[in-house]
Amino acid sequence: MKTPYKNIYNVLKLNRFIVLAVVIGAVLTCIVSVVLVVKLHKETVNNAFVVNTDGSVIPIKLVSQQENLEVEALANLELFHTYFYHIDASNYEKHLEKALWLGNSSIDALYRQKKADGVYNRILQYSLLQRVLSIDSKIDIQSKPYRFETKTIFEINRGSVTDIYELITTGNLIHVERNFPKNTHGLLITNFFENTLKKINYEDRKK
Repeated sequence: MKTPYKNIYNVLKLNRFIVLAVVIGAVLTCIVSVVLVVKLHKETVNNAFVVNTDGSVIPIKLVSQQENLEVEALANLELFHTYFYHIDASNYEKHLEKALWLGNSSIDALYRQKKADGVYNRILQYSLLQRVLSIDSKIDIQSKPYRFETKTIFEINRGSVTDIYELITTGNLIHVERNFPKNTHGLLITNFFENTLKKINYEDRKK
């Protein structure tokens, strides 16, 4: 007894259905895989992990990069202004050397100008003490380079007389490679400028 042949059109329809099912299944698998990878990447970026003493893994939520940048920028500015303006006969060379690592040629040019004007010679000659009292910086981290303005209050002790000054400085911050311990925050001050310097009294400082 002869085996009846199947209708060729039915066979082609079945083959097409199988091929389409395989293709659709593969596409869906790829889409699900991509979604899972993206989700895992976001979770990895937003979390750090440490191993506890018992071997368990503990996720730690990271602070956003923008908040972290603002903290580092403010710390960098405070460090520079402390080194550059908090000086006396015993520490000014060491402090200025550290300050120069935090800025570009604009800082170096200002340092050379002060040196030529005899600022540091007077500190040595009269044993002056220039002490920073407060540093208040404002910085715009929305666009690069980061523009800043800093108000530094410092006093100059001349022995029997102590004068208080308010200095406003401006400039930009750019990213550079971190260099421990010379530039731990990886930020460099550029276009630095001393805008205004005025003598104030104690009452003005409290306002």
